[in-house]
Amino acid sequence: MKDKPLSKQKKDTKRKKFDSEPFIARLEQLMGEKNLSMRQVGIESGLDHQVIRRLKEVHAKRPNMTYCILLADYFGVNPNEFLQLAGWPTLKVFDIKRASIDNLPPEAVDVALDIAKIPDPRTRKQVAEAVRVLLKKYFN
Repeated sequence: MKDKPLSKQKKDTKRKKFDSEPFIARLEQLMGEKNLSMRQVGIESGLDHQVIRRLKEVHAKRPNMTYCILLADYFGVNPNEFLQLAGWPTLKVFDIKRASIDNLPPEAVDVALDIAKIPDPRTRKQVAEAVRVLLKKYFN
């Protein structure tokens, strides 16, 4: 069966009730880990701090997809995490194409995603090899 088009998934999502608590909890967790204020997050992520305040309200409206992506980029997490917490469909462009990804700890996924962001293939390969050297030393 073919997946529904994204436009149809978005329409379906808008009809569903939004539970803001998981989204708020994750946002507060990430802010707490880095000891960030709403103002800092707003300004540095490209959003207004008032947007952050509104997102953290108990009965907040569903954040739009752009907000989810900007926040994920700012915190260095996979945008699909925020999209999913907001009830939006995940986007294939943010998926890592590996069957074993579900078995990896989040830290390993974060490292892989960071390495994947390196635009120059040669530099990306060098960084990956450096990580492997460190891991080899750790295990020996």
